[in-house]
Amino acid sequence: VLRIETTGRVTGRPAWAVVGFVERDEGSLVIAAGSPEASWGLNLLQAPACRVTIADRTWSAEARPLAGAAHAAAVRDLILRYGTPAEGLGNGPSFELHRREE
Repeated sequence: VLRIETTGRVTGRPAWAVVGFVERDEGSLVIAAGSPEASWGLNLLQAPACRVTIADRTWSAEARPLAGAAHAAAVRDLILRYGTPAEGLGNGPSFELHRREE
């Protein structure tokens, strides 16, 4: 799993969540929310700049919302990686995270 730090859409303060991810061949990461009301997903829709931490590595990233076939592929890949507990993922937004140069 990864820790994603977003900017709160209501408070403007840092907020974070722990979510499952799949790494793509080109190095981007795919994440998805299980609910359309997931705060971290709504935060990313409003302000796509974020910080990602995996184990002891942290970097800045930009979240790109996925739709249509790209959203379906992201949800499928997450379910294949994490199994049946991830089956609600199709209900919320999904994103591709791209590392930003700092």
